Amino acid sequence: MSVNPIESANPLRHVAIIMDGNNRWAEQRGRQGITGHRAGVERIRDVLRACREEGVDALTLFAFSSENWRRPPKEVEALMGLFYNYLKKEARKLAEEGVAIRVIGNRARFSKKLLSAIEEAESIASSGEATLIIAADYGGCWDITQSAKSLAEDAIAGRISLDDITEQAIGSRISTSSLPPLDLLIRTGGEYRISNFLLWQAAYAELYFSELLWPEFDGVAMKTAIEDFRRRQRRFGKTGAQLANEAARA
Repeated sequence: MSVNPIESANPLRHVAIIMDGNNRWAEQRGRQGITGHRAGVERIRDVLRACREEGVDALTLFAFSSENWRRPPKEVEALMGLFYNYLKKEARKLAEEGVAIRVIGNRARFSKKLLSAIEEAESIASSGEATLIIAADYGGCWDITQSAKSLAEDAIAGRISLDDITEQAIGSRISTSSLPPLDLLIRTGGEYRISNFLLWQAAYAELYFSELLWPEFDGVAMKTAIEDFRRRQRRFGKTGAQLANEAARA
């Protein structure tokens, strides 16, 4: 199938994934849910490698939502353990491969042990050609709220005026403000919602939904999603005719 040159020119710098389907993957195999989560962790390396091969600068993974605390305590404990082990095991490897680690979200409810592991991982893998962002105890509503509160505090203190609270100002204090704008948001597992993930950032992101459960979503599936993205026409409020004219003049 031929690709329209306007569509194929889509730059892809930032991908985010809602990694859904771990529990269902385990249930289909008669196993405990934690088995699915472990299998899901193993998929991260494949997907990250595929993203890097396709020139993606930033990959954000929805590891644990602010609503996930409502899950059974044993599952929450197991997920926190997997998160801790991943950071301890992978931070140095990622740093050696030129990948930085960032963790975004509300850290107030994490244990001291996990907080220490997060800080250590971010220190070890502090810079690189690409960035892996792990969203943990994260919610899009929380992200917008913390940005607005930060601006409100500055306004109350007289450091800024109300007129300074603009769309750009709010965006500058969103947790991913130092990263490229979000281009592609993927959800695995056959569900069609974004579940309070990167709400501000997803305003103009392309959405891609896969029927594959997360432990089944490998590097090939990742590249299929990227190929689909590159066939799309991103208009940002313009018409297709406008984009065609701009491309002809370029």
